[in-house]
Amino acid sequence: MAVGVLALQGSFNEHIAGTPLLLLLLSLNQYIHSLLVHIMDIIELNSLSLSLSLSLSPALRRLGVKGVEIRKPEQLQSVTSLIIPGGESTTMAKLAEYHNLFPALREFVKMGKPVWGTCAGLIFLANKATGQKSGGQELIGGLDCTVHRNFFGSQIQSFEAEIPVPQIADKEGGPPTFRAVFIRAPAILEVGPEVVVLADIPVSSNKAVDPNPALESTEGSTGSGEKVIVAVKQGNLLATAFHPELTTDTRWHSYFLKMVDEVGEGASSSICAVGGEFQKSRTDLPVYQ
Repeated sequence: MAVGVLALQGSFNEHIAGTPLLLLLLSLNQYIHSLLVHIMDIIELNSLSLSLSLSLSPALRRLGVKGVEIRKPEQLQSVTSLIIPGGESTTMAKLAEYHNLFPALREFVKMGKPVWGTCAGLIFLANKATGQKSGGQELIGGLDCTVHRNFFGSQIQSFEAEIPVPQIADKEGGPPTFRAVFIRAPAILEVGPEVVVLADIPVSSNKAVDPNPALESTEGSTGSGEKVIVAVKQGNLLATAFHPELTTDTRWHSYFLKMVDEVGEGASSSICAVGGEFQKSRTDLPVYQ
């Protein structure tokens, strides 16, 4: 099985292969990305294609699956599924537009092939996005939801949180929660009737975000009683606002690969982590309260 990973910019290499490094490298990588975003806002893209990924988690390689970097429309013909990684969504959109990738990506989604978007990839797949930069950005669409682009704030407001993932735990085993890494993360404000919510997160009463009546009200979760959605599935589409590829927990990757199997494009039902045991990532980013 070969899984395509859109490799224009961002954390594509973390999905494909890598070796765990110090968390400091992640912080440095994201800082450099943010600087380049400002630079790219004022220069012509020309043939520029940036990739500053630092390897932090083996991901697909740990599951014995080959990842194929996708940068041109014709390369999509060689894969049966696709991961759209995290990164800077506006930069990724500009590069995708330059390489004329949007028509091929939309056709890939319409054909029913499994596609998973993480963080910026979630924004790409959404039918509607708010909080975008001036002028907006082009989207692939297909996922019936509204996404807030930088719901949780800037880079320095990145955090980790233990989120309940009952459906993932039921299908993939392991603990009932997942320690999710949110980096300048989006959130899902609204979903359509065919979208299955896989995870949500409480929003603190002191959280500084744009007021939005679409927040899901709940009782007893936090003082404000509000949640936002951070993981969904709709047919052949999977989307997460966080970065599973930056942890040693491979259950989300395994879940996605089983989606490939379910549509008859591969055989991944026997996928398991290396050594047959679940491993949980522990790092020192602030846990969201």
